[in-house]
Amino acid sequence: MYFAALLARTEDGWEASDTELDDVETLSDLADLARESSPEEDTVLVLIEQEDSWFGVVRVDGEEDPRIYVSDAAAAARSAYGELLLTDELLGREPGADDGPDLDSLDLDGTEDGESEEDDDEDTPSADAVPHSPVGDREILDDLGIGEKELRALGADDALGAIAEALGASEVLETVR
Repeated sequence: MYFAALLARTEDGWEASDTELDDVETLSDLADLARESSPEEDTVLVLIEQEDSWFGVVRVDGEEDPRIYVSDAAAAARSAYGELLLTDELLGREPGADDGPDLDSLDLDGTEDGESEEDDDEDTPSADAVPHSPVGDREILDDLGIGEKELRALGADDALGAIAEALGASEVLETVR
């Protein structure tokens, strides 16, 4: 299960709306969706959480490129919604170097097909492995009152609620949850 919401900053405070990501295929589509929710080109945050295993924040400020933070890249890589956020640039890979997450990073040990674990060469990590750690812009919410240290300390179980509370938007987020 996932939850996604848009928080748009306006003159009167934050406005929240839930959003379906089923029709969103790329990060560009997601940024366009965010821009459409704020006709004044104000800051829009797309907040996504997946089954209490990871969360992501996409920040769109007018026509600027979206800024992204993902709490656990490896967990997000196993999600279709996470794959929207995990760009090659965000993961530090050459564009087009890999069409998907590295299967070695998904902890598949080969025994699912009756193969022995001894056949795996776990001593040679892949250069394209998706890290089990946060990736992206850790200062994405600094100017909104949530520093890097606070962002990294958030657990996936209620990160979106904590972010909304720090922004003074918890009531509007709860109306769409």
